[in-house]
Amino acid sequence: MIIPGSVHPKTLAQIKEKLFSIINFKGRKAEEVKKTLVTAALTKDSVENKAKEFGISPQTVRNYVEEQPQVIEQMLNMIKTISIKELGGRKRVKISIDWTSIKYKGKPIEGLSGSEKGYAWSYATATTRVKGKTLILAFTRIEKGMTRLEIVENLIQQILALGLEIELVTLDAGFYSVDVINYLSRFNFIIGVPVEKVGIHRNFDGDYTAKSNGKNATFRLIVHHGREKEYLAKGTNLDVNRSIIVKWYNKVRTPIETSYKLIKSFLIFTSSRSWLFRLFIFVLAMLIYTLYLLLKGTTSKEDFRLLLTILLLQDNITILQEYLVKLFYLFFNSLELFSG
Repeated sequence: MIIPGSVHPKTLAQIKEKLFSIINFKGRKAEEVKKTLVTAALTKDSVENKAKEFGISPQTVRNYVEEQPQVIEQMLNMIKTISIKELGGRKRVKISIDWTSIKYKGKPIEGLSGSEKGYAWSYATATTRVKGKTLILAFTRIEKGMTRLEIVENLIQQILALGLEIELVTLDAGFYSVDVINYLSRFNFIIGVPVEKVGIHRNFDGDYTAKSNGKNATFRLIVHHGREKEYLAKGTNLDVNRSIIVKWYNKVRTPIETSYKLIKSFLIFTSSRSWLFRLFIFVLAMLIYTLYLLLKGTTSKEDFRLLLTILLLQDNITILQEYLVKLFYLFFNSLELFSG
């Protein structure tokens, strides 16, 4: 592993200080709780394992989170503040809206969203892409019974509240509904459309009216071949060449999927079934992801993890030594694997 010389130690120290100032827990064990949560996220470990290293119980960590829920709002505000700053004065944004789910196996839990695949903790974000960075502008937890329209409206209202103007909205086919399309008609939009819903399995470009529960939504429907020669469909209100519609959809929407993969790479493992604690660790993962974006282009994600973890543990020599020993074991094992 190469330690990048382009990342100044002062920059990392500032990120650490910002992170700890945002996770502003109050109490005698606040420092240990912060370090437990952040190092668990950076090292892809569990709260239960990390809590023991810092001499506290996992329940103490959960209690701090659940008794001081305002910290979640503070983290979300900082994510938006950093994203607005990274926009560099831009007021018009092309956004992508999507949701992600973290599957849960077990007995039903109050408030947990469900699907045909079982239960899941689900969250939705709205992002925009600027200079190679996918910035988070809005976030909502998806609660049981929440409609697709409620999710979309919630996220868009958050963006408008930031003083931004929406130039284009893109959504995948999971949001397709008459209510969502009617709401989006006030913006420029492109939405994925399930081909089986419209029943058109050929190249098509024309007006289409969707009907549901006595409501109608008329929009321009484009059916085209995908990469695997299957038919895909897009709904839009834009009057431009169909190839441009497909290009814009892919360009604006695809980065949000990558952002979820990166966010989940900072997601803490936990056995807790508390929705509030689960919400906290997802928002913490988004915050660390957002702070990583500040260094994107100067260091890799894995080097960011390593350097920030070492910085966090520099006052805990014993834990730092144990972490480095584990790291070296992994490094040498990987060398043996490739040496064959």
